[in-house]
Formats: sequence, structure tokens, C-alpha cells
Amino acid sequence: MKVILKQDIKGVGKKDQIINAADGYARNYLFPKKLAVPADQGNMNNLKAKNESIQYKKNEDLKEAKELAEKMKKMTLKIRVKAGENGKLFGAVTSKEIAETLKKDFNIDVDKKKIILSESIKNAGTTRVDIKLNEGVIANLLVMIIPE
Repeated sequence: MKVILKQDIKGVGKKDQIINAADGYARNYLFPKKLAVPADQGNMNNLKAKNESIQYKKNEDLKEAKELAEKMKKMTLKIRVKAGENGKLFGAVTSKEIAETLKKDFNIDVDKKKIILSESIKNAGTTRVDIKLNEGVIANLLVMIIPE
């Protein structure tokens, strides 16, 4: 009997997957525990509509991420920090500070974990920083560290 799983079941399948299950297993275990529904025409249409909706949302998010990446290419983020006479900073500029400044100055909300820094910025000057916006979309942002 073909059924559509409503949640992940170890050893059986993942959520929204269509599987062949034994009649007894489906009727006596999966259906009563609301783990699956029969793969009839109505349920198949619901699953198809749900998958199309998810795909549409992914496409919209990808499009927004690409637009934001293009916008970020032209931006320069200026961060003022205390520094010594030779341009060496007191402390360092981290991804958290970059994310906060980006939110404050340009109203762009980016998770600090998505900002790719090999190590904290410890010197004044300009640095290119990569930001992972979406799957396969990486924005390149120019960060200018200005000593005070």
C-alpha cells in the first residue's frame, strides 16, 4: 500500500516521502498514530501543492539574496575603533561588530555566523569580507576600519 509519511520514521523514510508499506503495518501502526496518510489523489495533490509552495519560497529567497549581494558590492561599511599610533587596533573587529554595524547603518540584518572571517580584523584599513547570504550566493563587502 502506498502511503505519504507525515514525519521522519527511522528505518522507514523521511517526512513527505511516498513509500510502499505493508497493508497491516500501514493500517495498524502508521494510520492510527497519524504517522502517515494514504497516497490517494487528494493527499497527492496536497503534497504537490506543498512542494510547489516550498520551491517558490526558495526561489524568492534566492532572488532576494542575489539582489542584496549586488547591493553589497557597491557598499562600504565604515567602522570606527580605538587604535594605537601605528594603526594597530585595541582589540579586534569581529563578525559580530560587522553584523551590528551593517544593521545600524544600512538596515540589513545578517547573522554573524554567515560572515566569513578567517580571523578577526586587527589592523586599520580596508578589508574585503565575504558574507554567505543563501545557498550558493556569497556577497563581497568592503569594510573600512577607521582608527579614532
